[in-house]
Amino acid sequence: MPRAHLARRIALSVVVLVVVALVALTILAVSTVRRPFPETGGQLEVDGLTGRVTVSRDARGVPTIAADTANDLFRAQGYVSAQDRFFEMDLRRHITAGRLSELVGEAGLETDRVIRTMGWRRVAEQELPRLAPETRQYLQAYADGVNAYIKQADSPADLALEYQVLDWSVPGYRVEPWTPVDSLAWLKAMAWDLKADYDDELARARLSRGGRTSQKQIELLYPPYPFDRNQPILSDQDWGPSAAGSEDQAATATPTALLKHGQSAFEATAAALAAIPTLIGQGDGIGSNSWVVSGDRTTTGRPLLANDPHLTLGIPSIWTQVNLQCRTVSSQCPFQVSGFSFSGVPGVVIGHNAKIAWGFTNLGADVTDFYLEQVDGDTYLRDGVQEPLETRRETIKVAGGTDVEILVRSTVHGPILSDAMPAVAESGDQSAVRGLAQSNRYAVSLAWTALSPTRTADAIFGLNTAGSWEDFREAAALFAVPAQNLIYADTAGHIGYQTPGLFPIRRSATPGAVPGSWPAPGWDSQWDWRGFVDFEDLPHVLDPEEGFIVTANQAVTARQRPFLTAVWDYGFRAERIRTLLAGSAKVSVERMVQIQGDNRNTFAPVLVEHLLGVEVDDFTAQAQLLLRDWDGSQPADKTRDSASAAYYNAVWKHLLEYTFDELPPDMAASGGSRWMIVLEQLLKDPKNAWWDDKTTPGVTEGSGEILKRALVDARLDLARKLGKVPATWRWGRLHQLNLQHRVLGTESVPQVIRDIFNRGGIEMGGGNGIVNATSWDASSSGYEVTAGPSMRMVVDLADLDRSVWVNATGQSGHAYNPHYADQIDAWAANEPFPWPFSAAAVSAATDTELTLVPPGQPAG
Repeated sequence: MPRAHLARRIALSVVVLVVVALVALTILAVSTVRRPFPETGGQLEVDGLTGRVTVSRDARGVPTIAADTANDLFRAQGYVSAQDRFFEMDLRRHITAGRLSELVGEAGLETDRVIRTMGWRRVAEQELPRLAPETRQYLQAYADGVNAYIKQADSPADLALEYQVLDWSVPGYRVEPWTPVDSLAWLKAMAWDLKADYDDELARARLSRGGRTSQKQIELLYPPYPFDRNQPILSDQDWGPSAAGSEDQAATATPTALLKHGQSAFEATAAALAAIPTLIGQGDGIGSNSWVVSGDRTTTGRPLLANDPHLTLGIPSIWTQVNLQCRTVSSQCPFQVSGFSFSGVPGVVIGHNAKIAWGFTNLGADVTDFYLEQVDGDTYLRDGVQEPLETRRETIKVAGGTDVEILVRSTVHGPILSDAMPAVAESGDQSAVRGLAQSNRYAVSLAWTALSPTRTADAIFGLNTAGSWEDFREAAALFAVPAQNLIYADTAGHIGYQTPGLFPIRRSATPGAVPGSWPAPGWDSQWDWRGFVDFEDLPHVLDPEEGFIVTANQAVTARQRPFLTAVWDYGFRAERIRTLLAGSAKVSVERMVQIQGDNRNTFAPVLVEHLLGVEVDDFTAQAQLLLRDWDGSQPADKTRDSASAAYYNAVWKHLLEYTFDELPPDMAASGGSRWMIVLEQLLKDPKNAWWDDKTTPGVTEGSGEILKRALVDARLDLARKLGKVPATWRWGRLHQLNLQHRVLGTESVPQVIRDIFNRGGIEMGGGNGIVNATSWDASSSGYEVTAGPSMRMVVDLADLDRSVWVNATGQSGHAYNPHYADQIDAWAANEPFPWPFSAAAVSAATDTELTLVPPGQPAG
């Protein structure tokens, strides 16, 4: 089952509204559209406040919230979050609780089945009492603020236009009060999207089916990290871990076996994973850039820190911007922090306070494992003994439909995920896993670090109030999931890096194999996790000699222990950033911004060298000439480089299609950095079996035939799309971003509705494996941007008011609000805005000011 986006499934529930929508839109007058817009001036009463809170918004609607107590500060943040983004918050909590069907009807049922099976909200409920008392207070204050806003609404339509549209198909929806668990559950969604390896682990098992693809050919698709050309984050000189407690045990004699009756369980598990909506982002394009430069290498004499997380792009954007200020900083009210957060989550996730700045990039941690389980009735095999399955029943309420009851079964490893798709039946196929075959029915369970309670919420507030490297690391030690790369800078001049997160210690699959790279036999406890890597054994460094640290999802270290993951980005972005930094005598804020927008494809010359050696007809040669003297730059504009980029990427797309034609559609080559390394290695082996086109029986192709076919067909393809004259081609015409609303933005929804919520046709430079990481899927029908820098920021630790930031869309979640899409053009052009932080800078930037007061307080 191909991975389906949440919006496409939900859209089915509103497709019947075509006629109704056309009529209803006649009443969508200005007053209706503006109905949920927030009050941003004057004075409003808010239940629970103990004092006056000011909400100063700048020209882009970004709020600075100032209060005298921490509880008032977060109560006000909850209120303002609900003002700007309540529908998004409500949608997120329904997804993470496995209750989407209550909001959108049967279209949410598959998603609910899978998330209820994993139990995201159940884990969040277990986490709440384990958090620090002050964290629970902040979460509750935030929830109280959200509820104060909900209470003021007479109907859901007062909160968001989306409710009015959905009411036509799912009438009678009632908004529930917000709870602290609603905020915590979103962290599970974040952790799910930002882990790694689970797709690859299942893919290996599925490709081995019936021995159709040899293990050697499968492993060619998962090459090792190229340490010889692309450096890891930390050198061995920067960091040397202790050996205690961090050794991964390698198996000594466990043969590979083909297990019968397992393939359908893997197919069912893949179908279950496909039903989980992409909320933050998954796949090759998901990652981030961040780097930090010490004061010795900057024009300011103090560190500069940059971050731009590469995530799924939609509207509204994933991030909201906020500045949280205690008027008097004290132990009781310790917050002066500004940056980016998620709607529904209090505090700041990425940003800076008055003393430190921090940024995240995805590490791609291998924190999941699949176990093949031998199930017999209500028991499963475990070390020769049939153990009882843990079971619970869940009832899914479906708006406009009948309740659905599901049975959730779990083993010692975790929930049986293959149960979540009951329509996929068992079969007698084969899959490669580790261990010996035994007769019985099979299921697949999931072990995942996020399915146990953690204290990640404590870490967020710890980062918000940290004042030193020691404070920063103390907070990072609590950041359990998702495991990330964390960079650091402070006003005292220090820079640093820390890997936080839970990393399982597990036995390798076979001698020399990557731990956790294949499903493991659940009936043998030797394959169980053996605890987690100690925090002190995780990679970290303070003030490295090189004077800068670059994290762009590449390998953290060349050392094999502790094992973090084998699913790195392959380092082209990171190495380009390093080159640009090393080539700059002194780096300024402006230079940091320029680097964030760099469009150079540094892999392209490797392939171009081979493409230029292929003899083609005169018509194709007109396009082939574009590749001569091209440096790999991929701008969107009307330049020769842009024309060259258009042709190169069309060739790249066809080349991947023809080379890996035997892969199933949901495993097709997407064109990310992994595929660049795969192709580079195959180019050295022109007779490799992957080159052969399986659709031409009796003919065995090599690299030469496939390269020529890609050149010819790309020329024909672009002649149809962009015209017959190659010099007039433009990468931006192919590579466009269309921002879709997650519920009401797809083609299944009437155009008149889509036009209200969507924004699109944005021409973009950049691409896969490029610092300006506007990713696209080479296995899709076009070149549309699928993920990219969801925000950009550069923090100046010499003068925080000289920092800059930009969001991908805007602060508001209300269509037609002035701040719904007012940052798109600046974001697309890589032109960030000033980022006021001090009281004076905030005052100078203030466009509107709202005062929130306790009930009954007179106007001031």
